Amino acid sequence: MPKQPVRDTRPKGSVEGRRPVIALWGHAAGYILKVLAISDMDVRKLRHDPTELFTRAIQPMLWLLVFGQVFARTHAIPTGSISYIAFLAPGILAQSVLFIAIFNGISVIWERDLGIVHKFLASPTPRTALVLGKALSSGLRAVTQAAIIYLVALALGVRILWAPWALVGVVLLVFLGAALFSTFSLIIACIVKTRERFMGIGQVLTMPLFFASNAIYPMSIMPGWLQGVSYLNPLSYTVDGLRALMLADGESGFGLAVDFSVLTLTLAVLVVIGGRMYPRLAT
Repeated sequence: MPKQPVRDTRPKGSVEGRRPVIALWGHAAGYILKVLAISDMDVRKLRHDPTELFTRAIQPMLWLLVFGQVFARTHAIPTGSISYIAFLAPGILAQSVLFIAIFNGISVIWERDLGIVHKFLASPTPRTALVLGKALSSGLRAVTQAAIIYLVALALGVRILWAPWALVGVVLLVFLGAALFSTFSLIIACIVKTRERFMGIGQVLTMPLFFASNAIYPMSIMPGWLQGVSYLNPLSYTVDGLRALMLADGESGFGLAVDFSVLTLTLAVLVVIGGRMYPRLAT
């Protein structure tokens, strides 16, 4: 007689049936803890020397207080129903996020020279967790800049949207933007491997990324070729989302769903690439 298939008589809610799910949650929790541990290392450096936060705040303040007020008087840039200062404030916040994150790769090169990278690679920590930990610490730095820019914008008479959901959205966008450009910076560091080359490339990249975005002027007044570049620039989506969530009269040109989706997908791709390239730092 053919053998009858053995039925699983265990109840569906039994411990044995839940073991794969429990194991999955355990791996996820362990991964998150490793990301937080890497991030905490960078944040502790900042606690020991917080002067970086104040020195990095000078440039965005100058953009708002000098550049913004001068151009607001010319009325040369069409900004619709909002003032130029209000239009500029989210762009300068995005600029601050970019400038903080894009030079994060230099710290990775320092860690390589001190032997820290070799210790990371010898540990069982996933490479993507190392990359995400660095990205998260950049986000924390950028949030402090957001607080400063909010205060300056408020002092200049910008009408801020204080709804809790909008503030949460701004924090998420700042984290996403900082994480994205920080990971991009790490990939560059894995390629060039020296501080001198990295500083040169970093300075070459920052200003084109900034000016080829909608940070200081609307895309509608750009020439056609620059509009095409701006659509491919992640900074444009960061600015667009910040403009909708930060300003009381702001609105998104792309749509918030598009802004968050583009930034999230780009970050995911860069994290995978960064995780694969991270071991190259040790060679």
